[in-house]
Amino acid sequence: MKVRTTSSAIIGTACLVASLALSTASAEDRTPRHKVAKIALTNVATAQNPIAGAAGPGGKIWIAERAGTVRVLGDQGLGAPVLDISAETTTDGERGLLGIAFDNQRAHFYISYTNLEGTSTIDEFAVRNGKLQPDTRRTVLTQTQPYSNHNGGDIKFGPDGYLYIAFGDGGAGGDPHGNGQNLATLLGKMLRIDPRGGTPYAIPSDNPFVNDPNARGEIWAYGLRNPWRFSFDSRTGDLLIGDVGQNDWEEIDWAPARNKGGENYGWSQMEGNHPFRGGTEPADHVRPIHEYARGGLGCAVTGGFVYRGDAIPALKGQYVFSDYCDGTLRALELKNGTVTGVNDLVVNGGEVISFVQGGKGELYVLALGGNIARIDPA
Repeated sequence: MKVRTTSSAIIGTACLVASLALSTASAEDRTPRHKVAKIALTNVATAQNPIAGAAGPGGKIWIAERAGTVRVLGDQGLGAPVLDISAETTTDGERGLLGIAFDNQRAHFYISYTNLEGTSTIDEFAVRNGKLQPDTRRTVLTQTQPYSNHNGGDIKFGPDGYLYIAFGDGGAGGDPHGNGQNLATLLGKMLRIDPRGGTPYAIPSDNPFVNDPNARGEIWAYGLRNPWRFSFDSRTGDLLIGDVGQNDWEEIDWAPARNKGGENYGWSQMEGNHPFRGGTEPADHVRPIHEYARGGLGCAVTGGFVYRGDAIPALKGQYVFSDYCDGTLRALELKNGTVTGVNDLVVNGGEVISFVQGGKGELYVLALGGNIARIDPA
C-alpha cells in the first residue's frame, strides 16, 4: 500500500501538500498564544497503519490496525493480534477497521469497520478476564455507504454509558445527497444508542429526535461532514469533535456535558463559520469553537483529547489535536467552551491519524505510517 496516497483518502481529502494560499486570516491567527507546555514524543511501538485505539482492561492500550487487526500494547511493544477481521474488510478508499471502544465497565468491546461491500458496521464482543470472547460476537448496527469516502467510523462511550457513533456524510464531495441536513438518514450525524438495551440496540428515550416521525431517533447531533475523531473530556464530560473540511476550513466543535443533543453543526450549508457554495447559515447552526484555514496549518483535522494526565501539569485542561497533512501537535486553552489560547506544542507526529487516551489520562499519538508515541514532558 502506498501509505501517502491511501491514507490521504482516509480523512476525506485529496490535498496532501499544504499549498492553498488563503488571504482570509483563520481564527487560529487571531487567537493569543500563551506559555507553551514543553513536551516530547516517545516512541513506544510500531504498527502496520495504526488507526485507532482505546484503553482496555487493566489500563492497557488496545491498538487497531487499519487492515483489520487489533493488538495490545505492552512493555515490549505490541503483542500478537487478539482480533483479526482482515478477511472481512478492505482498505480501498477510506475503508477498513476505523474505530474501537470498550464500554465503561470494560465488559464489552466494540469495533467499527466497513465490510467488503463498504457498509459501515458496528460489532460487539463480550470481554471476560481481559480477553475477547469470539463466540459472543454480534452485529449491533449497520449503515450503507453510497461512496468509499467520508465513512467517519469513530466510536466512544460517553459518561452516560451510551455508545456514540460518528458517521460522515456518505462521501463524494460537497455532500451531493444533502445528508448532513437530512434527519431521515444516519449519514452526516453523531449517533447515540444503548447497545445492551435491546435487540440489536435500543434508542435512549431522551435522544433529541426520538419523538419526531420525520427523523431517525438514533441521531444525537447533525450537520457533520466527516467527524473523523471525537472525544469526551474525562473530567467534565464535554464532547469535542474534529470535523474534516471540504476545501477551505477545518473545524472543532464543542458541546457541554449538560446539553440535550440536537445540535446542528451546519454542513453542508456551512464549512466552519463560512457559507459553503452559496449556502445559507441555518438558524440553529452551532458554530465551531475553533477553525483554521487550509494551507500552512494542514488540510485535515485530527481530533484529540482534553489532557487530564499528571505527567505534564502545564498541559492540563487543554485540548490536544493535530492535522494529518501537517502533523504538528497543537492545544486549545478552553474556558466554558470558549477558546482563550491556541498553542503550538512544537513537536511533529508525522501523519497523525488518531490519538488515544490511556487509563491514567496520558495521551498517545498514532501516525498512519506506523509510529505509536506517548506524549511525555520534555
